[in-house]
Formats: sequence, C-alpha cells, structure tokens
Amino acid sequence: MESLDHLVGGLTSELDTRLATVDALLAVRYPGERAGRQPVHTVYVPADRFHPDLVRDHGAAALAAVEEHADRLLGMVDGDRDLVARVRAKLGREPVEDLRIDFEDGYGSRTDAEEDDDVRRAAADLRAALDAGTAAPFTGIRFKGFEAPTRSRGLRTLALFVAGLVEGGPLPGTFVVTLPKVTAVEQVEALVHVAARLESELGLDVGALRFEIQVETPQSILGPDGSALVARMVHASGGRCTGLHYGTYDYSAYCGIAAAHQSLEHPVADHAKAVMQAAAAGTGVRLSDGSTNVLPVGGADEVASAWANHLRLVRRSLERGYYQGWDLHPAQLPTRFAATFGFYRDGLAAAAGRLRTYVERRDSGVLDEPATARALADFLLRGIDCGALSQDEVTEGSGLDAQRLAGLAHRATETGGRE
Repeated sequence: MESLDHLVGGLTSELDTRLATVDALLAVRYPGERAGRQPVHTVYVPADRFHPDLVRDHGAAALAAVEEHADRLLGMVDGDRDLVARVRAKLGREPVEDLRIDFEDGYGSRTDAEEDDDVRRAAADLRAALDAGTAAPFTGIRFKGFEAPTRSRGLRTLALFVAGLVEGGPLPGTFVVTLPKVTAVEQVEALVHVAARLESELGLDVGALRFEIQVETPQSILGPDGSALVARMVHASGGRCTGLHYGTYDYSAYCGIAAAHQSLEHPVADHAKAVMQAAAAGTGVRLSDGSTNVLPVGGADEVASAWANHLRLVRRSLERGYYQGWDLHPAQLPTRFAATFGFYRDGLAAAAGRLRTYVERRDSGVLDEPATARALADFLLRGIDCGALSQDEVTEGSGLDAQRLAGLAHRATETGGRE
C-alpha cells in the first residue's frame, strides 16, 4: 500500500506540472457566472427620441396600455390578479431595466453634422437622467459597426458619446456599448483597442469601457474555416465582453428567410442561439434573445394578439435559458414583466423545495447534483433581482438567506435585487 501511495503522489505531482498551463488558461477563459444582476430586457430607442424622462414616459405609456386593456391582460395570465398587480407595481417603479440609445438601424443614416448633434445631446441627456435618478439601472449605446462603410461614423459616435458622458461625471458601472453587424474576430479585437485608447485619453479606469457583441450575421456563428467564430470573439474581448445579443431580423434576412417567417423562434434562430449558449457557457458572458417586431398597437384585438405572441415568446426564451430579450415599444413592457414574473412565480415552490431538500440532504424522488443546485439557486436569485420574488418568500421556501443562495449559485453576495 505504501508503494501505491507513493505512486499516486508522484503521478499527482507530474499531472499538476503537466496540466499547469491548461489549468491557468481554463481559470482565465471560464471564470464562471458574472457577479451581479442581469436585466430581464433591453429597451432600444432611436437616439433622436431619447430624453431624460424617457424611462418615466415609457412606464406611464405601459401602464396606460394595461388600464385600457386590463381584461385582456388578465385573461392571458389565467385571471391571476396578484400577478397583474405586481406588473403594475413594476411599471410604476422600474419600467425599464436596461436602455440602449440607438445610433444604428433604429436611428438610420443622417448627415455627420446631424448625428454629431444627436450624440452630444443624448450624452448630455443621459448625464442629466443619471444625475436626477431617472435613468434606467443599466444603460448604453449602440453605434454603427466596424465594417468598412460604417467604421468611421461608428467610431466617431462612440468617442463623442463617451467623452460627452464623462465630461459631466463618472462613467456608470452599468454602462455598456453594443457592437453590431460583427462579421470577424478582428472587429472585436479592434473594439478592445479602441476601448483602451478611450480609457487612456479620457482618464477612465482600465477595463471600465465594456461592450456587448450583437450576433446578427451568419459569419459570427460559422466562420469560413467551419469554426464557431462567436466563441473566438468572446475570448478575444479581453474580458470586456459582457453579453451576446441575438439580432432576430438581420440574422434571419442574411440566412434568406422570407420576411413573413422571420422570428426569434425560427429554426435558424434556435441554431444560432444554441451556438451562442455553448460559446458563452462558463465565461461570465450573458445571453440576450432578440425582439419581435409585432407591436401591441391599434385596436383591442390587435393589442391582445400582439400581447399573446409576446407573452409566449418571452416565456419560451426563459425556458430555454435566455433570461434577457429586447423590447421595442412601451406597450411590450406589460407582457415582458407578466411573462417574466409568471415564470419565476410558477417555479418558486418547486425550486425552493428542491433546494431545501438538497441542502438538508433529505430523501426525495429527485436526486439533484451540485450543478443543478447551482441552477436552482440562480433561478431564485434572478426572480429576486427583477422583483418577481421577495427574499422573504424565497428564504421561507428554501431555508436559505441571500448569502447562502449566492454561495450556492457561485455569485457575489450582493445580487442587486430591487424589491
């Protein structure tokens, strides 16, 4: 037995040396879940329509839609008045979790002078909203991408906006920029270079300027050599990439899908998002589904039809592990939160009960492993973060306080929830 112990000890030392490099690379490349709260949606607004009170106005418009079509919304959630009350409260308290001021497709092509004016004004307006406490908890801009035709304009917009924003105060820790139309890893590397130069010129902390990659071209999923370029893009970001956002309509159009069939549930969308999911797993980079352009406007029947579609699509995304999506219109906010709150509230009892059973090592009909316990804890924390669940009811069901939940989920203790 002593000789066996000696053999195992010697081999362990050899393997530690042999695998030291790959161990270090794995730790850097796959650090695990990013700390803090992930917003449940990103609301895009054309830059020329942004103003300091936009979040408040979106909330008021969303509440007005709920009031006008209250019976329709109540019927869609099976008469759950408590859920509708929670949605109303959320719309009054925090109607927009993440706001992206758009200088790309939603804004269109303008003269350089006009875009410069809009950039400076929007930066000043965002600073005013931040100072007044009326900004969304998460904010940022989408600028024109780094392909040759739009590169100069996109770079100028990015530089002007960040410079204007930090002129009046610090860069918010939840500020990100969105890089669209990505077709090459080198474009991501270029943004890393630009971010570092801007930080140096503007006196920002190293790494302060972070970005999302918008996956809306087939080239970002499958490269000419057959590799999944989106995975390489994540690892080329130098830790600055916080998210991968699927672009429903550009991606579908690039794949030749007829306009009538372009949707975030089309098979080409599911394929792209499955690749994104695998590429982001373990990296700390978060995922966002795309949008639906079927808007709840018009008569009661049109609104109800669009709401039912949106409610279903949001729930579908959540069930597939996409905990964020895009919203394009204030009247989409009621169903965003109705679907999201319903998802977490429907799953509360089972998730909390399974987690209690796991922690207390009780016998049950389900044998959960540590990875599943981590997913259960993360589910409950996400519900708390968005306001669907309270810490008290989660603790009552699971027997776990916020710190123990965060530990099981491999998160920082502070989840950023807003109740």
